[in-house]
Amino acid sequence: MSKAYTWDIKICHLSNILLPYKVKQFFMDLIDIVKSYLSNYVYLSDQEFTFLASLFELRNFEKKQKLVEEGQVEKYLNFILQGLARKYFIRKNEEMVMQFSRENEIICCYDSFMSGEPSNFSVEALEPMMVVSITMENVEKLYEFSPKMERLGRLIATQEYLKKESLEYNRVRLTSQERFINFIRNNGYLLQRVPQKYLASYLNMKPETFSRLKHLIK
Repeated sequence: MSKAYTWDIKICHLSNILLPYKVKQFFMDLIDIVKSYLSNYVYLSDQEFTFLASLFELRNFEKKQKLVEEGQVEKYLNFILQGLARKYFIRKNEEMVMQFSRENEIICCYDSFMSGEPSNFSVEALEPMMVVSITMENVEKLYEFSPKMERLGRLIATQEYLKKESLEYNRVRLTSQERFINFIRNNGYLLQRVPQKYLASYLNMKPETFSRLKHLIK
């Protein structure tokens, strides 16, 4: 796996760092994105967010670069600031796409991250990406710091689990056409950002079926 570009900057200390105004403003905007996302789950005081931010790593990935590969241990939980990623595994030399995540969403191989065992999945950047990442060791530090942090982690984990359950249920329950229509209704933006073969795999259909259904909506 190629190494991600990283900035050795604690985002909670940006206000005290001498940077050009536009650069500093860019990083401060990133802080606001993270704060806004977390506020959907719990309110964090300035002190609590400062401690949380002190444990973040800001990482960059080029298009087609792997965040983690199948067989490696997932070391990071990643919140996407910019870009788009897919999670997939290989079955009989075929890539099976299980998830897409974009800005303001999380991407992670959860089983590996939580267990420390090798991942069954790979995560690949479909566009240049910037993510805020945290290790399991630092997640544990958060939980020790405040019960509110543990509640935050539980709420985020619950939300991600419910999304996964809904997707898996619909893959079995819905017909190919119903899955496609549901996808267009909720994730139509992906048509412009993701190769068609990946979308077809994600919807558990052949590329030619996806193409046929796509032409029906024109």
